Amino acid sequence: MSRKVVAGLDGSPASLAAAEWAAREARLRRLPLKLLHVAEEWVPSYGYASQTEATPSPQYWGERIPRETSRQLAERHPGLEITTEQVDGRPLTVLAAAAQQAEVLALGSRGLGAMSGFLVGSVSQAVLAHAERPVVVVRSGTWMDTPYQEAPDGDEPQEGTYRPVVLGLDLSRPCDELLDHAFDAAAARRAPLRVIHGWSMPPAFSFDPALLAPEVRDGMAAGTATALGDALRPWRGKYPQVRVEEECSVGQAAGQLIEASADASLVIVGRRIRRSAIGTHLGPVAHAVLHHSTVPVAVVPHP
Repeated sequence: MSRKVVAGLDGSPASLAAAEWAAREARLRRLPLKLLHVAEEWVPSYGYASQTEATPSPQYWGERIPRETSRQLAERHPGLEITTEQVDGRPLTVLAAAAQQAEVLALGSRGLGAMSGFLVGSVSQAVLAHAERPVVVVRSGTWMDTPYQEAPDGDEPQEGTYRPVVLGLDLSRPCDELLDHAFDAAAARRAPLRVIHGWSMPPAFSFDPALLAPEVRDGMAAGTATALGDALRPWRGKYPQVRVEEECSVGQAAGQLIEASADASLVIVGRRIRRSAIGTHLGPVAHAVLHHSTVPVAVVPHP
């Protein structure tokens, strides 16, 4: 696989935000960037303009959007290798296939207008549910992994330049793909990795934790914290340069991750690969974080 960062591009503010995030990610990882535009013949218009004889054709926009975006990104990120590609077909099929060949695929979370925005959003959600490589969703109008201070071109970011990377980890099924992506993202940014695991009391005591003896609650908390440390230990050895902050507390993981996103550069969640033709394929935690996080969210598929 030729490693590269890919951004799905349709000209919407969200997709332009995704392209900017992808350019920064490509610089951090020292990889080329590919801008991918998918054209569907049935799409009646691009943008908010109504179709008239003077309105440019979709083919015109399909060629102009990647070209203009590439030019603007090259000006902001000199030295970054950028290629563009326009493909005719179904966005879900094309983008899912592109994700298989990418280090990471970046998508916008909103589309062009009322109806188009709904359709593009549906495509993004479908790609998230079916891609078997990491997909990052970027929302327009939000802070996009912006460092405290930009590093000079070609230089490594200094420690403390980026806000922490936040990882939501389910100890019932920790996976190498998720942990490797999180540690690698933190190492590229020279940022701390904040690992959050939310756990629950036994169902019989969840409605009133006071019914559980304090020493039992403390023992459960200590055991869970030990399990979290054990899961992270091999990765600390593989990435000794990454400072890890472990958080293990009672409560819903989604709420904790959403709260943590307020001071994060990136939130990372996992998704179990399900090949069933039915179902959303996105768990409740990933779904909630995608809708409420204030920063880009990476969804990493795993067995």
